[in-house]
Amino acid sequence: MILHVVLDGVAEGPLGVGLDVINTATRLLESGLVPSAPRGANPLRQRVVSLDGRPVRSGTGRSVCVDGALSLRSVKAGDVLLVPGLSAATERAVEQLLSRADTARGMELLARAAAKGAMVAASCSATFVLAAAGLLAGRDATTTWWLVPAFVRRFPQVTVRADRMVIESDGVLTAGSAFAHADLMLAIVARVASPSLAHLVARYLVLDERVSQARYMVMEHLRVSDPVLRSVERFITANLGRQLTLAELARAAATSPRTLARRVQAGLGMTPLEFVQRVRVAHASHLLETTRDSVDDVAARVGYADAAAFRRVYRRYAGESPRGRRPRGSRQGCVPSQ
Repeated sequence: MILHVVLDGVAEGPLGVGLDVINTATRLLESGLVPSAPRGANPLRQRVVSLDGRPVRSGTGRSVCVDGALSLRSVKAGDVLLVPGLSAATERAVEQLLSRADTARGMELLARAAAKGAMVAASCSATFVLAAAGLLAGRDATTTWWLVPAFVRRFPQVTVRADRMVIESDGVLTAGSAFAHADLMLAIVARVASPSLAHLVARYLVLDERVSQARYMVMEHLRVSDPVLRSVERFITANLGRQLTLAELARAAATSPRTLARRVQAGLGMTPLEFVQRVRVAHASHLLETTRDSVDDVAARVGYADAAAFRRVYRRYAGESPRGRRPRGSRQGCVPSQ
């Protein structure tokens, strides 16, 4: 059983996507179109539940009907409790969410369900609910990319992987911003049914199977509150063509290497080296989009003597190949005039 656990403020888009993914998976199983699934396999069952069985109010103010109340008596090992993203897009809104009595009750029920062996999952700001319930302590997780600094400050015992779209750690799944919920649903289908079914669902719903939200991250949004990070970025930008040490970065920020590492982790949820890589990839993206320089030339301009290494780093942080960032015309050998 897959239970979509909705709280007041639920985002309608992720909830709808979640329902559609499971419904499509069920229809594909029933049709016998999945090679690895026997014909007549039991369809995936799903319900939308609230904490008290009453409708909840969505983030847009609409009433969302439910199938009943979340009851732990019916939850068993192997079930999935899934919390769709919530309309809490700022740190203040997250604080208000976590201070609500219904959220506290939801945390308790989710923790108890996990203790019974159920898989627990959440996307977007709902990942804060899982963390506050203690379900992510000592684990890797991801969250909405622009809320990473707030997440890191509030839950230092969680290892945040800001670039990842979906992360599973010991039966708990987290996903990034709002429509990363689609990626989360495909991951759940792959685990409770089969990877081939998840792949087929993605094709029928025209969903890209994405592993990274890095290409969507806006560094300006993440760094704006910390002058140390701005100083470090200016230094990196001025020295793109050469390798940089942590000691050099610390001197540029007028702080110690240890303090710099702590500030970068707190502000961005990454290491100083990862910050350097992200700045380089951001500049490389701009060059790929606006110049005729070859990929090898772009790699050299942002500090990579080994073009193959650049391609690996670029794919890791941008979620695509350098060639994929080229304007469509230039990929076909026709670069727009400048």
